[in-house]
Amino acid sequence: MSNWRWWICSLLFVATTVNYLDRQVLSLTYKEFIAPQFHWTDADYGTITSVFSILYAAACLFAGRFVDWMGTKKGYLIAIGVWSAGAMLHAGCGWATAQLTGIGSVAAMRAVESGSTAALAISTTSVWLFLLCRGILAVGESGNFPAAIKTTAEYFPKKDRAFATSIFNAGASVGALAAPLCIPPLAKHLGWEWAFIIIGALGFLWMAFWVMMYEKPEKSLRVNEEELAYIRQDEAAGESGTATRQATAGTAGAAASETTSIPLLRCFRYRQTWSFILGKFLTDGVWWFFLFWAPAYFHDQFGAAASSGLGQGLIFTLYAIVTVVSIFGGYLPKMLVEKKGMHPYNGRMQAMLIFAFFPLFALLAQPLGMQFDNPWWPAILIGIAGAAHQSWSANIFSTVSDMFPRSTVASITGIGTMAGGIGSMLIQKIAGSLFTYAEQAGSAFRFLGFEGKPAGYFIIFCYCGVAYLLAWALMKTLVPRYAPIQPVDNKTI
Repeated sequence: MSNWRWWICSLLFVATTVNYLDRQVLSLTYKEFIAPQFHWTDADYGTITSVFSILYAAACLFAGRFVDWMGTKKGYLIAIGVWSAGAMLHAGCGWATAQLTGIGSVAAMRAVESGSTAALAISTTSVWLFLLCRGILAVGESGNFPAAIKTTAEYFPKKDRAFATSIFNAGASVGALAAPLCIPPLAKHLGWEWAFIIIGALGFLWMAFWVMMYEKPEKSLRVNEEELAYIRQDEAAGESGTATRQATAGTAGAAASETTSIPLLRCFRYRQTWSFILGKFLTDGVWWFFLFWAPAYFHDQFGAAASSGLGQGLIFTLYAIVTVVSIFGGYLPKMLVEKKGMHPYNGRMQAMLIFAFFPLFALLAQPLGMQFDNPWWPAILIGIAGAAHQSWSANIFSTVSDMFPRSTVASITGIGTMAGGIGSMLIQKIAGSLFTYAEQAGSAFRFLGFEGKPAGYFIIFCYCGVAYLLAWALMKTLVPRYAPIQPVDNKTI
């Protein structure tokens, strides 16, 4: 049997790595390079990250349908081309701000007195320019996960999808892991603009490999009959009558719907869709908070700049834990299915319940870090929480391909990712405003023994700790047992 599906999975991994590298450039250059130049506050940064999240969310609603309509190959190419161009455009924001404000040069902007009218003009103008670039980045990046999940559904049987998803989804961790090692040095030695240009250009390189390597498995010359039979084993089981009634109905529906997609608005009628929506809405913001705010947190609370050895070590350690541990998250349901004979969906939900307990470690990050004045405690504990999220994410994405036909997988993924973007927008905006307010209030702002900005961080950490258990309970309430969608008559089996 050939193994071309794993080469395709490796391409998805690289695309997701590039996706998160592009997303991380701003967070790793914000405190040390960009904020002093443009006179930003945490509220400004929170506005930029929250608007990115809501634009990403809105685009996701249409990105999934776009990928279903265009097809996986063309849809993915367009998505990564748009987001790579958007990433590189950030480099021009400094020059454009200087021209629009009449300051004349980037160096002159940095020399402007903070709090002055000129500083306000610089910050306002630059925020709008960054929002434009982040908007282009968001629209392009919205296509990544719908296209990747659709590709996984095309190339892997159900029992392997969570594992394959965990592998390519580990690209998010690897991207975040590589980011502190390459982005701050680039910004420090070449300027923050070149960090955006060099990292953004990687996407165009990936496009060449995608054009050469991807075809649908039944059309690919590199997929032999044995591998194609393995990929289509769920349909074969349904046709032979050896699968259960539920699995037969689900796989038959998927097979029948290869060219017939469920209308977008009708997708919202299903409890399965709302289960995915709530699961993403409540938990995606946690990961994005860690992604966007961890460098600022270590800088604010422990004085560890992103370009310093300590700052790089903290972020690297955090995402090293995420990368290594999260791979097991995709393997656990596979083990439950193969060794305990559980249904793929039931094994997935049991694994997700286990993962939902690990983010509770985030509740200890702030107390231990401040008690011992040691940033390594938060780095390790946030890393554990982040690994749990990535394990959760690999499995929640796979619930879509478990219960929806392949022709609609990207659309449902886009809807759920939109919900995750909305949840992220809320937590980013709340965090930015809360941190600015807490810093200004100082000791007058208290929460559970903390005061000032540390109290603000602890409030957000508390939400991050309990979000997954709440999400799992709601998902289980909406879909208590495996219930695939039968697209022929659009009813649930």
